[in-house]
Amino acid sequence: MSNILAIAQKELKAYFASPIAYIVIGLWALMYGYFFVALMNFFVRQSMQMNQFGMQGPQAMNVNQQLIRPLLQNVLILILFLMPMVTMRAYAEEKRSGTIELLLTSPLTDFQIIVGKFLGAMALYGCMLAVTLIHIGLLFLYGRPEWKPIVTAYIGLLLMGGCFIAVGLFISSLTRNQIVAGMVTFAVFLMLWIITWIGSFSGPTVDKLTQYLSIVDHFDDFGKGVLDTTHIIYYVSFITFGLFLTAKSVDMERWRG
Repeated sequence: MSNILAIAQKELKAYFASPIAYIVIGLWALMYGYFFVALMNFFVRQSMQMNQFGMQGPQAMNVNQQLIRPLLQNVLILILFLMPMVTMRAYAEEKRSGTIELLLTSPLTDFQIIVGKFLGAMALYGCMLAVTLIHIGLLFLYGRPEWKPIVTAYIGLLLMGGCFIAVGLFISSLTRNQIVAGMVTFAVFLMLWIITWIGSFSGPTVDKLTQYLSIVDHFDDFGKGVLDTTHIIYYVSFITFGLFLTAKSVDMERWRG
């Protein structure tokens, strides 16, 4: 376990030793802040309109349903565009710089290396999600939203982020070019995003299959505050499969080396 944590710490330090972490977190904070302000303005306008009709606006408007849930849904868009920047360097940079040989010949197992890199990327993702807690905290400061649906939604965001990171690590392990890894990762993420659109034009059987495979559709219940074991099993299985593919790719690299 100590080896895994050491690799995770090394990966996290590497992110902040380069501009990647600052660029990703900066873009994340900027775009999320824009979504927050836009949705907050809309929420306030709606509350004022309802108050004009004799209704108690702030009480009639549900903060969780009409502000926080759409806000966290927009986080999915940020994940789609920014997570490839997090995972693209994981193995590609090791190959480019030649340190992959040192890593693979070190007294570390493939499992320790892969899980360590995964946890390092998850730690950076956790820092990104921590930025959003500032805005959520402001809502608790000036309002009374329900905390349980918010916790459930964040569990879903962590699980979904883990899926994207697992896929990104696998793709990064296939190339030594970070740009290629980032572009292919984004393409795969986009495919997982729109797979239900494809299935909707392919008949009921394919539509049902693509709905189950859709990584985004499984988040809907989390956003509603529903903790369903079916979705948890899906995400955990997805992460496990992605890390398994990464292990096979790294094992092939070890044999080639």
